[in-house]
Amino acid sequence: MNSEINQRFLARGSQKDKGLAVFTSGGDSQGMNAAVRACVRMAIYLGCKAYFIREGYQGMVDGGDNIQEANWASVSSIIHRGGTIIGSARCADFRERAGRLKAANNLVQKGITNLVIIGGDGSLTGANLFRQEWSSLLDELVKNGSITAAQQEKNSVLHIVGLVGSIDNDFCGTDMTIGTDSALHRIIEAIDAISSTAYSHQRTFIMEVMGRHCGYLALVAGLSSEADFIFIPEMPPKVDWPDRLCTQLAQERSAGQRLNIVIVAEGAMDREGNPITAEDVKKVIDERLKHDARITVLGHVQRGGNPSAFDRILACRMGAEATLALMEATKDSVPVVISLDGNQAVRVPLMECVERTQAVAKAMKEKRWADAVKLRGRSFERNLETYKMLTRLKPPKECFDAAGKGIEGYRLAVMHIGAPSCGMNAAVRSFVRNAIYRGDVVYGINDGVEGLIAGNVRELGWSDVSGWVGQGGAYLGTKRTLPEGKFKEIAARLKEFKIQGLLIIGGFESYHAAGQIADQRDNYPQFCIPIVVVPATISNNVPGTEFSLGCDTGLNEITEICDRIRQSAQGTKRRVFVIETMGGYCGYLATLAGLAGGADAAYIYEEKFSIKDLQQDVYHMASKMAEGVSRGLILRNEKACENYSTDFIYRLYSEEGKGLFTCRMNILGHMQQGGSPTPFDRNMGTKMAAKCVDWLAEQIKANINANGEITCKAPDTATLLGIVSRQYRFTPLVDLIGETNFDQRIPKKQWWLRLRPLLRILAKHDSAYEEEGMYITVEEECATDAVA
Repeated sequence: MNSEINQRFLARGSQKDKGLAVFTSGGDSQGMNAAVRACVRMAIYLGCKAYFIREGYQGMVDGGDNIQEANWASVSSIIHRGGTIIGSARCADFRERAGRLKAANNLVQKGITNLVIIGGDGSLTGANLFRQEWSSLLDELVKNGSITAAQQEKNSVLHIVGLVGSIDNDFCGTDMTIGTDSALHRIIEAIDAISSTAYSHQRTFIMEVMGRHCGYLALVAGLSSEADFIFIPEMPPKVDWPDRLCTQLAQERSAGQRLNIVIVAEGAMDREGNPITAEDVKKVIDERLKHDARITVLGHVQRGGNPSAFDRILACRMGAEATLALMEATKDSVPVVISLDGNQAVRVPLMECVERTQAVAKAMKEKRWADAVKLRGRSFERNLETYKMLTRLKPPKECFDAAGKGIEGYRLAVMHIGAPSCGMNAAVRSFVRNAIYRGDVVYGINDGVEGLIAGNVRELGWSDVSGWVGQGGAYLGTKRTLPEGKFKEIAARLKEFKIQGLLIIGGFESYHAAGQIADQRDNYPQFCIPIVVVPATISNNVPGTEFSLGCDTGLNEITEICDRIRQSAQGTKRRVFVIETMGGYCGYLATLAGLAGGADAAYIYEEKFSIKDLQQDVYHMASKMAEGVSRGLILRNEKACENYSTDFIYRLYSEEGKGLFTCRMNILGHMQQGGSPTPFDRNMGTKMAAKCVDWLAEQIKANINANGEITCKAPDTATLLGIVSRQYRFTPLVDLIGETNFDQRIPKKQWWLRLRPLLRILAKHDSAYEEEGMYITVEEECATDAVA
């Protein structure tokens, strides 16, 4: 086994003497319910008593019915709901010692010495103060007769673990907070809706978004919506910002753009500390440009709606990890917050994160803007760098011809191979604009290999890709045809258009096709150019990357459809839905959608199952129905098993469930490939393409001779750009051959398989309990920087 990986044994019922309570505090955020569910169910699995504390710290102080024991059914059918079912409230009483004394008494009476706090930095800081005072509070309670000495001894240590629930993503120490991704979904949905009407009237829309003193929402929304200008508190403009704003907007209009979007974070200001509001921006545009400008303040819409698939999965992982951290804590353990570092839920000292968060505010107050950005973290920095690249004023006119096409630099081409996937258009737009800014000429190849052979190639200009970021599908067109047997024709077209660098965006076929072309370099000198692949497929089955473009959108589509399907049975008692997902032989979609949708089982090719397993699952479903659960969800990957088809599983559940529940079957099909790309996919496609431009330019420069001929034959000149080990990494295609199962078209190692045990635990899956415990594999090195 890899030395970076260890295994942690979780013995069922091993924590029977412990009491754990979970509560939400401060502002609500989407995904809190998923975290509450995970905390409770992991606690029950481990055997300890689980409690809700309703209405946050106020409920802890008031006690009584506000502290309620939770069971399995208490958290059923809540994973898809926004807000928090156990309530949240501000509490002035807890700020005083007298209030904390009451809270301590209420916890001791219930035997609760383990707390999971889901909230912001203020809520977590308050919990840490409570923990520090715990011993003296118990002394006082013994002295005034509220508790006995035996109770004091039994409950002598209070353990706390924090989960950050905040749409603002303003807490240092984690890449993403619970609720941020969902808030971005709301913002992007609003901008997409507004864009359609704005195009009709040539308007400028000014969007004010939340975030308090953090500009993360505004920054990523700007990247994901092609915003022309953003105002964020971490990088405020100079006092002459009206001049720069007007120049930027006027330039876009002169290039034929009908819509301008300006995004203002609610805490925006200039470098002198003067606030910048949406009204200020509108006034400048009205007076100087005479544009028709409108303001939209999204407000609490950003907190509303169902949580995204990302937030549900994040909350499930964080909630389960929080419970494990409490169960493993000793009297000397420091309080921790569960953070997302890359693609791994990790434990970070609580007060260290709080201090770093406070350091950002201090840096901004002292006008140390670069320090403020750096303190926000690697993710924030990268997003800001990419946004700056894409919104720079255009290069000098001498870089263009009369039609606005690039005339200097290198000749690059971009094409798709494989099925369409959301995020492809965002990647092409970013590639074209970054290349043109350098002075390069960019050719778009329509319809993949077939289009290239047919000469269906055109030069792409700056305005040709306007509005592409938010569009699904692939505007360039894509087909699955591979180059094999057509090398001569392909080489002729590359020579005709003098292509010096090639970007291929697509699924497993694009990876396979790039490898075939690179293998023919000795036979065709036209193939001796740098070639890079950006994986784009909802199946997420390409080696060399943890995430592919489109897989987040596909996952959200499945999750939303599952929500609707289960809702359709709202008035029907005891119904089970069997749903088939896409993915080929890769079970990524079925597994992650199962975790996000609260599925009872998810059948995949990578994890073999027998008729005995299916029968056991049917009995398990029947027992859950007897406990009061009214709806069940079973997911099956389309190629999970040749003989145990979706129809077979549906018929099995229908027959064995007679008299207990009814059953329905749904095959989702190509709905999973549709929709608008999520903020995640728009952002990732934008950044990946920008990196590809730089990489191609570096490779051409390093391998071109005095006659302008390029000779790339080294393995590292034909690569795949993926997210691996917390960073974007260019991996030579030849190095990926050993990691690939070409028969099933999947990687030999897939990180998400580590989530399968968690899926079973949270579903109360009997097979998870067969041996009175199970192993969860833990990677100490984070897998990705997926949300950066």
